[in-house]
This record gives sequence, structure tokens and C-alpha cells, in this order.
Amino acid sequence: MRNSLLLLKKLTFLSDKRRLELFPPFFLMRAKVLTISDDWSSLRIRLPLNWASANAAGNMYGGYQASLADPVPALACLKKFPGYRVATKKLELHFIRIGNSHLTLHFDFDETLEQTIRQDLETHGRSTPCFKMQYIRDDGKVCTEIKNCVAIRPQGYLSHHE
Repeated sequence: MRNSLLLLKKLTFLSDKRRLELFPPFFLMRAKVLTISDDWSSLRIRLPLNWASANAAGNMYGGYQASLADPVPALACLKKFPGYRVATKKLELHFIRIGNSHLTLHFDFDETLEQTIRQDLETHGRSTPCFKMQYIRDDGKVCTEIKNCVAIRPQGYLSHHE
């Protein structure tokens, strides 16, 4: 997996959209990037409901939703704040409605949050922002609300928990 990620990083002729679709976990889930802004401030990814993603009742597995939502804010932060180590610290999913269709993940990087992160990094050298995302069903209704907190740390940083 690590080798495939390094290879993807070196394929600079590929767009961010294509590289994200080839990201091994997303590729295996057949995720399709619908839109991605150049600065990663807005992203829409379609998660298909198919034989692999459907539970016994024919609805989207929650774990499938979590797997796609997990790395998105971290990847956006890596793009916006190069030179830092970024990882998901906390991921919460609130299932509002059943996922009975394809789902579209909506991620937007709020400008105010970006400014707060920049200020945290300048002042403290680290930041732990939380992002809110949603999965929208094909009927336009919110299926799942997601809260994803990431740890943005300097390269080589070790906490007392590591």
C-alpha cells in the first residue's frame, strides 16, 4: 500500500481528481470524484451502492461510509498545509436516514477554519481542527452527518501517547 501511495504522489501528470480516484481504498470502493476545487476547499465524492457496499437489507454499510470520509479532511489539510504530518484523530458518524441509494460525500473547507488553523500553527506549531461533512442520498436528503477531527503536527512530532 505504501509503495502505491508513493507512486501516486510521483505521478504529477495526473490531476488531483484522478489521483484521489486511484487512491487504493477509494479505488476498491469504486468512489468517483464528482468535483474538487484546485485548493481542496470543496470536494464531492460519489460512493456507489453495490453488491460490496450493501448490507443484508440492501442499504449502505456504515463502515463503508466511514472509510471514505476518514481521510478526506486529512488529505485536504496536507494539501493546504504542506510540511506537516496530518492524521485523523476522531471520527463520528450520525446516521440520520438509511443509505438506500448511492451517496455523495460533501466536504467544504471553511475559510474561517482555515484561518484559525494557520493561526494555531503559527502560534502553537500544531492544530486539531474538526470538520463537518455530510452524505447526501440520490433523493437529496441527508443520510449521514460526520464530524472528523484531525491532528496537524510538525514532522517528527511525538506526543506522550505515542
